[in-house]
Amino acid sequence: MPADPSTRPARSPKDTFITVYGRKPVLEALDDPSLQVDKVILADTARGEPVRAITAAARARGVQVQRASAHRVKVLAGNGRHDQGVLADVVAPRMAPVAEFLDALGPDRPAAVLVLDRVTNPANVGMVLRSATAAGLDGVLLPRRGVPSIDPLVVKASAGVAFSAPVLRASTAEEGCAELRAAGFAVYGLDAGGASLLDAELPPRVALVLGNETDGLSEAVRDELDATLAIPMHGGVESLNVASAAAVAAYELLRRRR
Repeated sequence: MPADPSTRPARSPKDTFITVYGRKPVLEALDDPSLQVDKVILADTARGEPVRAITAAARARGVQVQRASAHRVKVLAGNGRHDQGVLADVVAPRMAPVAEFLDALGPDRPAAVLVLDRVTNPANVGMVLRSATAAGLDGVLLPRRGVPSIDPLVVKASAGVAFSAPVLRASTAEEGCAELRAAGFAVYGLDAGGASLLDAELPPRVALVLGNETDGLSEAVRDELDATLAIPMHGGVESLNVASAAAVAAYELLRRRR
């Protein structure tokens, strides 16, 4: 039984916005009419022509500009070396906590989701978001802990798709998997030695978990799995990069839908 939405805590900004930092990425976001920018925050110390250009672009779009201490901007950006004293919160229209996603999905609709379990390379995260979105999957679960936040590196690797990707949020990968299982999803880990993903019978609701680039699936997530599946390997190849494996998995799920 889904939880009563009225009893849930207010949604975190981290589950609503993608924070873009750095003068060029912020200006690019403001110049892109397809993106809804909620606000721009400038450090008190930020000056010069690039800052004036950002302020003018924000004013032209009716976007609120706030000033804050340089330290506050670094904290909000989560990157003290590259924020350049400016950040913008961009609305991610398809981002939602897992519970909200499940409420909207309803009890009977088929769905396919990828889950990232401690995938640490921002480029891999961005490429997974791009592949999953291109394949029309219902969601990619990016836990708040253990996976990089959606920052300019992730956005660049996704070729901008991260802003519109169907991102699901949970505290950890294992908590997200538990929520999906409670809603009738079968949760499978992609791992060498499992049955072939290409031959396995999959139920209408399925989540495929991709593990860390070096260590694979975590023990905490393994406790939430129904089974493991593998992408067949030939020619002496032992494994695929996690982003490549995600692309194969996403399009296998798309093929089965058709």
